[in-house]
Amino acid sequence: MPELPEGRDVHRQSTVALSTALLIIGLALIIRTLLAGGGVGALGILLGVLFVAAGAGRLWIVRKSKKPR
Repeated sequence: MPELPEGRDVHRQSTVALSTALLIIGLALIIRTLLAGGGVGALGILLGVLFVAAGAGRLWIVRKSKKPR
C-alpha cells in the first residue's frame, strides 16, 4: 500500500499548483488585453501584472521555504 503524503506536502503541492494557475491567468489577461487593443495603462494589463506578481511571489516563497529532509 503506498504511503500517504504528509499534510505539509499536500499544502506545498497545492500552493505550487494554484500559484502556477495565477501566473497563467495573469499572462492570459495581459495577452487578451493587448490583442484587444488595450494600452499599457489598461485595467487588464494592471490586473495581469498583479496576478503574475502574486503567482511568482508565492512560488518564490515556496522555493525559499523548502526544507531538506
